[in-house]
Amino acid sequence: MPLLSEGSYLNVSAMLLTDGTTKQLNCLAQVQPIRDALDVVGGKWKVLILTAIMQGNRRFREIETSIPKLNPKVLAKELKDLEEHQLIQRIVHDDYPVLIEYVATDYARTLKKVMLELHDWGVNHRKQVFGK
Repeated sequence: MPLLSEGSYLNVSAMLLTDGTTKQLNCLAQVQPIRDALDVVGGKWKVLILTAIMQGNRRFREIETSIPKLNPKVLAKELKDLEEHQLIQRIVHDDYPVLIEYVATDYARTLKKVMLELHDWGVNHRKQVFGK
């Protein structure tokens, strides 16, 4: 059984090329990088956590208190996920007591333009939908 029906708009997309011709491209292949990006930074907390870290909240408790209603268990899970995607680095200082810090990687900073564009789009969307 095919994943998508024959008439589905997700099945194939017509893309306009620079010379004015169209080329049929597989929409799923075109959308996959967007889905990958949304998987990495999507969800309720990831962008907030990443922003908190980039603003200087480096310790677990600082991150937790900088984001209202963030559960410590959820924070721990999201930090691990962000670390797996190489957006943050977990640094363990072998002092007494042990100090653990989280810092944004240079790779995470490549998201700055994306986050600014999402912010601008969100502001415009809010105006469009809510008139605010």
